[in-house]
Amino acid sequence: MNEGLRVNGRVTIPRNELEVRATRSGGPGGQHVNRSATRVEIQWRPATSRSLGDADRARVLERLASRLDSDGFVRVVASDSRSQRQNREAAEDRLSALVRAALVVPKRRVPTRTPRVAKERRLADKKRRSEQKRSRRSSIDE
Repeated sequence: MNEGLRVNGRVTIPRNELEVRATRSGGPGGQHVNRSATRVEIQWRPATSRSLGDADRARVLERLASRLDSDGFVRVVASDSRSQRQNREAAEDRLSALVRAALVVPKRRVPTRTPRVAKERRLADKKRRSEQKRSRRSSIDE
């Protein structure tokens, strides 16, 4: 568990780059929620991370720009469970999924040409429709 947060086959975020904070969970609850800090917040700064190469860093910063705060941190919060350990695991999973999705390189779209036969068929259909409508006109119009 101490080796780092595994994102994909080539990117692993070192644990010392993650800022983990446990706070009290909000919402309704009894004595337990008022006394225990089970909500987990993880912050990570991709701009200074050693785990990313230049191309990956640029891609992550571009894709996660809306999630970065003024200090350049990506923040992930988990308060699903009553257990701090489970919330930490959930937050780490969310962060790794977020970074994994940001690292995906979209496939380059290869533009295709409309086949000549398709163009001819479309023009023939237009001509046929035009003829059909012309034949429906009353002879008074002409």
